[in-house]
Amino acid sequence: MKTIPHTMRLLTAVLFVSLLPHTVSAGSADYEFHLAETSVAQGPEAVLTVLLKDKRTGKPVSDAVIFATRLDMAPEGMEAMTTTLDPLPSKEPGVYRFKANLSMEGGWRFRLALKVQGEPETVQGELVLQAKP
Repeated sequence: MKTIPHTMRLLTAVLFVSLLPHTVSAGSADYEFHLAETSVAQGPEAVLTVLLKDKRTGKPVSDAVIFATRLDMAPEGMEAMTTTLDPLPSKEPGVYRFKANLSMEGGWRFRLALKVQGEPETVQGELVLQAKP
């Protein structure tokens, strides 16, 4: 019985894998977040509007599942100062709206983590806004 040299087995394996169909998936860096307004009126009924786009196509990303949000005053050196966010409905593709109680004027950091349909990675974003009186 003749054995196949190790190099020949390795080349056969590489050739086999290269012939398999490949799927290319985007990473978290392929998406961008924008605030519709970076300056928002301070108060218990502040509305924050976030736009989510695919950088590769420039198109809005609809139906993302947002599973984590955080709004804090880290830009003012008060990361422990947080507030709640309540999702609001939106009829526009790629637009996600939230109601927040911006109890103090100043800088607020808005963090999001979400899943985009068909993407294996979690997409994360961080935005900064100003609460004005």
